[in-house]
Amino acid sequence: MEKFMNKVIITVVGKDTVGIIAKVCTYLAENKINILDISQTIVSGYFNMMMITDMENASVDFEKTVEDLDALGDGIGVKIKAQKEEIFESMHRL
Repeated sequence: MEKFMNKVIITVVGKDTVGIIAKVCTYLAENKINILDISQTIVSGYFNMMMITDMENASVDFEKTVEDLDALGDGIGVKIKAQKEEIFESMHRL
């Protein structure tokens, strides 16, 4: 039987600075949130990252993660948004 995954899509957008990936990944690792896939680009000095994560074994709940990532983003000058996979998919369906 396939293991259930509690997938969450995390997007990070803002002016590029040193340490964005490290700080986001450190938060995720410290809270046992597994990164399944990651993509990042920098265009004209603006940073954009999208991560697919699994919160099945996370030590914090989804709502706390949303709050923490929002505060982390404010602290490093980027906007971090976390959405459950099913919400993300329904919002981006044509």
